[in-house]
Amino acid sequence: MPSFFKNRKEKKDDQDEKNSKKLPQFMGETLAGNLEIIKQRTGNSTDVVIRILNIGFQSEIKAAIVYVEGIVNDESVNDFLIESITNNRALKERMTKQNVLETIAEETIALGNVQTVNKWDELLVSLMSGETIIIIDGTNEAIIAGTKGGEKRSILEPSTELSVRGSRSSFTESIRTNTAMVRRIIKNPNLWLESIKIGKVTKTDVSIMYIKGIANDEIIEEVRKRLTSIDIDSILESGYIEQLIEDQTMTTFPTLYHTERPDMVAGNLLEGRVAIFVDGTPFVLLVPVVFIQFFQSVDDYYVRYDIATAIRFLRIFVFFISLIGPASYVAITTFHQEMIPTLLAIAIAAQREAVPFPALVEALMMEVALEILREAGIRMPRAIGSAVSIVGALVIGQAAVQASIVSPAMVIVVSITAIASFATPSFAIAISARLVRFLFMLAAATIGFYGIILGFIMLIVHLCSLRSFGVPYMSPLAPLIPVNTGDTVVRVPWWTLRQRPRLIGNKNNVREGKGQRPVPPENRGMVNNMIEKGDRDDS
Repeated sequence: MPSFFKNRKEKKDDQDEKNSKKLPQFMGETLAGNLEIIKQRTGNSTDVVIRILNIGFQSEIKAAIVYVEGIVNDESVNDFLIESITNNRALKERMTKQNVLETIAEETIALGNVQTVNKWDELLVSLMSGETIIIIDGTNEAIIAGTKGGEKRSILEPSTELSVRGSRSSFTESIRTNTAMVRRIIKNPNLWLESIKIGKVTKTDVSIMYIKGIANDEIIEEVRKRLTSIDIDSILESGYIEQLIEDQTMTTFPTLYHTERPDMVAGNLLEGRVAIFVDGTPFVLLVPVVFIQFFQSVDDYYVRYDIATAIRFLRIFVFFISLIGPASYVAITTFHQEMIPTLLAIAIAAQREAVPFPALVEALMMEVALEILREAGIRMPRAIGSAVSIVGALVIGQAAVQASIVSPAMVIVVSITAIASFATPSFAIAISARLVRFLFMLAAATIGFYGIILGFIMLIVHLCSLRSFGVPYMSPLAPLIPVNTGDTVVRVPWWTLRQRPRLIGNKNNVREGKGQRPVPPENRGMVNNMIEKGDRDDS
């Protein structure tokens, strides 16, 4: 046994010694040596294509074009690189070993993004990002040509944030497509974009977008600081970024907002927020956020203010139902039967007569069964997922009632609670309510409505203690900012929303001029005169 571990240790030491041999930082001058380093660093991967070319006058210069198959635009590589370098006779005659790099970069390549590098780290990152590398024999520099491409998903309708009147486009997994969709909406040179790479292994492209002069400079600097301080191997989705830069980790409530709608991002940028784009995901993060923002939808700003206000009241109401629906039933049936009308109390008592479990156990069983069905419907194939959820809920609910495990009233309460949780616009806040719901049920089973009220007090204190990049989570309600309360629980007309949120935006808080309220003309006789004139002409 000791010899076995000794051999393992020796093998590990050999491997560490092999890995400790670092490759050179800068490129060499021989083409064969540079290509050998590329093969070594990529493990002779079969999708790394190396094309050897003889260029220059009388083809005396040896060059290599290197790219990764599948993540480059084949048309750009073939037509604008290989074709241009090999078939341009005028350039061939002027091309020598001394000026080959300048000639290719400035006169040959018909692409927008062209640069020269001599460091291996930059070259390999560009190669794995979809760029094409041109290496010349006898030079210690390489040319990087922008040829990113490959197959990608087309722009489709949003799947999680549906809108009746809004845009029908959603983000894709391509970060440049996503930023371009926002730029098509906000055609302003002050819309700035900064890009960094995060992840020691994945080298994921992450970009922050903001409107200079509207976004708060301190918030921008804080976002930049938190992103650059991330030290992790991989970033596969924006959820990685969200969990690494949030203010408060010990909470179920989200302190960042994610969306897949370009118009939602554009609207928040115009309010002074910062958008974080992550390559490989269709969801964009928005910071900072406030609690009331999770109950807002893009449709609220496309319809009349009275309709938007009524719908927003409805969303907040159903959120409270999803939060304390089962807890209220448990409290009433266990401690406060006098609050129920007599006929209804007799009916509920008759239903629960054959049920051997207390109301809390009933509620917990139904809620757990509902969560299992909901998760099964999401994970199963789309063709049968919804059918399994509906059939499972009907069959299990009916069977549980007939077996006297739960009462029909409890099935109704849990069903209404589930429907209410689906009515919340943001999935992040809805799933938070699903978790907190169990705590309210335990509090209601302990001391009734007093437990629910105590839970609400603790919940409000917790929400008021949260911050999102330094901005109070409950603003503009706590602290109260009267000028910004017109877009919270209610949505006032657009002609009264003159100022942006004060704690989010910069000094440029005014977003519309005075006198924007539509005022119809006082004299309405013009229309009547035109009608009478038309009648006289017809006669």
